[in-house]
Amino acid sequence: MTVRVGTSGWVYPPWRGTFYPKGLVQRRELEYLSHTLNSVEINGTFYSLQRPESFRRWAEQVPDDFAFAVKGPRFITHMKKLVDVDVPLANFFASGVLALGRRLGPVLWQLPATTRFDPAVLADFVGRLPTTTTAAADLATHHDNRLDGRALTSVDTDRPLRYALEVRNPEFADPAAYRILREANVALVLADSAGRFPVINEDTADFGYLRLHGDSELYVSGYTDEALDRWATTVRARARGGDVYVYFDNDTKVRAPIDARGLLGRLA
Repeated sequence: MTVRVGTSGWVYPPWRGTFYPKGLVQRRELEYLSHTLNSVEINGTFYSLQRPESFRRWAEQVPDDFAFAVKGPRFITHMKKLVDVDVPLANFFASGVLALGRRLGPVLWQLPATTRFDPAVLADFVGRLPTTTTAAADLATHHDNRLDGRALTSVDTDRPLRYALEVRNPEFADPAAYRILREANVALVLADSAGRFPVINEDTADFGYLRLHGDSELYVSGYTDEALDRWATTVRARARGGDVYVYFDNDTKVRAPIDARGLLGRLA
């Protein structure tokens, strides 16, 4: 069982000269972070489709045992609302995600607070997710013409794929939702959002996924030593059931990398 702790993204100007040493060039920031933490979320994929060469470049900058979580496109979660997503899913996987190879960790799907729990929609969506990289590569071949000439539709080795779902509507605190996610082995994210969104601590997969958005102020406030101690206890408990991925998203005041390093030190 492995515990991975990182941040949501790594390209933040306020981190330069604070977390990142003064004079460090931007193209080496990921490399620097990867020798301090052991994972990171790629959140640029949430906003737009990337290119295979970007994923290859990121993979080349980190150690062999580093892992990337990849945030699924908001086009699927916020605009399509998980419905009629075959082509968008194909485009996502064709955009180069599979170029991360063995460094590819879970794919994260983050739902908006306005998305209510619909058993049929949720079951249909998780049932469409490819469970292996070979299946994802096959799905990628069905991309639309926007990916013509820039799609990656092959893999070197077949590996299992993992998925996590972050919900922000209290209706998902429902045994029926847990059952659907368990059947698909999709992890329900345990998220701390400074009280703004529901906290649902429910194991639904053979791994755990936590996102820490701020202790008292969303995306801003850091975590005290006592708070990090409590989260370390939670992570240890989750780790008894399998791998755990933890990401700090309180980046506004350069707390995310500091808190991530603090939690990882407690878990060492």
